[in-house]
Amino acid sequence: MPARKLNNPAAFFDSLRQGLLGPTLSETEVRGCEAIANATGAAGWPISWAAYGLATAYHETAHTMQPITEYGGPMYFFRMYDPYGQRPKVAKQLGNTQRGDGERYCGRGYVQLTGRANYRHAGQELGIDLETHPELALNPDVAARILVAGMSEGWFTQQSCKSCMPNDGECDASVFSTARKIINGRDCAPLIASYAVKFQDALRAGDWQ
Repeated sequence: MPARKLNNPAAFFDSLRQGLLGPTLSETEVRGCEAIANATGAAGWPISWAAYGLATAYHETAHTMQPITEYGGPMYFFRMYDPYGQRPKVAKQLGNTQRGDGERYCGRGYVQLTGRANYRHAGQELGIDLETHPELALNPDVAARILVAGMSEGWFTQQSCKSCMPNDGECDASVFSTARKIINGRDCAPLIASYAVKFQDALRAGDWQ
C-alpha cells in the first residue's frame, strides 16, 4: 500500500478537541496520536484501518494515548505468566521459560504484547531486540509499529484488518464492531466502534490521504 498521511494535522486535532480528547490535548496525547498516525500512514493504511488503530489504542490505554504496562504488578505477573507460577501451561505457550519471565515479559504497549516468544517475534519483524529490551515496547513509536504490524498480520487472534474491514474507504459502526476480533474477540466491541467512528471523522477532517 502507498504511504498516507494527515495533510491537515491541525484540523485533525481540532476535531479531537471537540470530541474524544477535548476540550484540551496534552503533549502526551498529541505525541501518541502522532506516533500511531505516522505508523499507520507509513503502512499505507486506509482511513478506516487508521481510525480503528487509533480507537484501539484509545481504549486499551484508558484514553491516554500512551503505551502502558499491564495492570497487576510483580506478584500478579508471576502467578499469571511465570513458568514457576500458577499457570505453567500458559507460561509455556507464551514462551516463558525462565524464572522471572512472567514479570519481564508482561503486557506492554498500545496492545498488550505479552510473553517472551511474542516479544521475540515482534522484535524480529521490526528489527528491534525486544527480547533483550522488552521495555522498548513502551516507546510510543515502537508501540505504534507493534500495533500496526500485529493488526496487519493477525498476530493477536489470527484475525487482521484485511479480514475484518475493506481495503479502502470508510466504515460504519457495525463494521468497526466486527473488527474487535483483531484484538480481543467481542470485548467492548460496540464501544470501541463508536470511538473508531469519531477518529474516522477526525482523520477525514485532517485530509487523510
